[in-house]
Amino acid sequence: MAPYSRSFFTSQAEGLLTTAMKQTYRYQAMKREGTGEGEIDKVFRTPVPMKLFSWNGVVDTIMSPRDSVRYHKSFLRASFMTMDPHNGHVKTYVGNINYNTFKYDGVTKARRQVGSTMKPFVYSLALLEGISPCDVVIHQQQHVRGENGVMWSPNNASNDKLGEPVTIQWGLQNSSNWVTAYLMSRLSPHALVRLLHSFGLTGEIEPVLSLALGTPGISLEEMVSGYSAFANGGVRSEPMYVTRIEDSYGNTVATFNPVMDEVLPEEIAYRMQYMLRSVIDGGTGSRIRRVYGITAPMGGKTGTTQNHADGWFMAFTSDLVGGVWVGGEDPTVRFDHMSEGQAAATALPVYGLFMKKVYADKSLSYSQKDEFLIPDGFSLCANGGNTLDTTTHPQQDGIDELFE
Repeated sequence: MAPYSRSFFTSQAEGLLTTAMKQTYRYQAMKREGTGEGEIDKVFRTPVPMKLFSWNGVVDTIMSPRDSVRYHKSFLRASFMTMDPHNGHVKTYVGNINYNTFKYDGVTKARRQVGSTMKPFVYSLALLEGISPCDVVIHQQQHVRGENGVMWSPNNASNDKLGEPVTIQWGLQNSSNWVTAYLMSRLSPHALVRLLHSFGLTGEIEPVLSLALGTPGISLEEMVSGYSAFANGGVRSEPMYVTRIEDSYGNTVATFNPVMDEVLPEEIAYRMQYMLRSVIDGGTGSRIRRVYGITAPMGGKTGTTQNHADGWFMAFTSDLVGGVWVGGEDPTVRFDHMSEGQAAATALPVYGLFMKKVYADKSLSYSQKDEFLIPDGFSLCANGGNTLDTTTHPQQDGIDELFE
């Protein structure tokens, strides 16, 4: 297929700008007053004094309302949340980059496609169905026919180990779409939807094969809650924002207790935890180690949606689970190239910088020496086989190599 022309992107940007303009209070007020489209367009193209958001504070300038819409659309938005996986106590909550200008909560209100951060839930279902992390599959494109008869043949970001046997564990470590598609050929999309709901991912999720690659819109809050199960032995914690309410005299009016649900058997949760730790130790999340120097035992997953519109990074230690989303206000606002828009370059750095500050603050109770509690006799393989040494086999030619 021929590449898109510059005129295509120009017309697409103009269409987005016009849509955004019609959503402003100024436009809607003028429409209510009966102003015609021609006059509205003239007003929006006329420079006027205004205040604009900048990273250095509010600035006074002269700009047309239309250009101000374009200006504010250019900012990447971000949301961030962490909580204690054992009781759900929320520790960090950042809804957007600036509330005074962008009054929208990206933690609970926004529902964006989650990309490959969906894959751990797919792998969880696979393990529940008896598939072992040490099972082997040929690494090649998969062709899976859906219930509607349509063939699903997802591409992969890398040809690493093309045609070679790889383990299921390697597939998650390196975020292989082909291994994920192989798993979906043996799983029911309806069963996956039921599992996602048990993990706290609400809303309408269509039971189609492609949901395995993160097509549904999910909130960051739900994702953080879901990932708490991987850090907590298969028990998911609901986010808890308030522990008690007191009146003006200090009397306790109400108390609240953690809400927790077991979503995975303990043994399967430990296998998932191991595989997700391999993502950090030698897979697509290894920039946490290489660039930010974090040595703490940690599991996680990167996720990038189509056309690099959304970047996600989910991660957990023994006592903290968190997530980051980065993207434009609208999914059509995105990077042109993978090297700039992939989650390892957008969302992961936010988490990396945050954790460096957490571990540097001696007043906090977190230490890079904190270990996960793994029971004696744990084995990654369902048949009791040896665990894989993930730290000595890092991703050699995958997507993360773009950021070397």
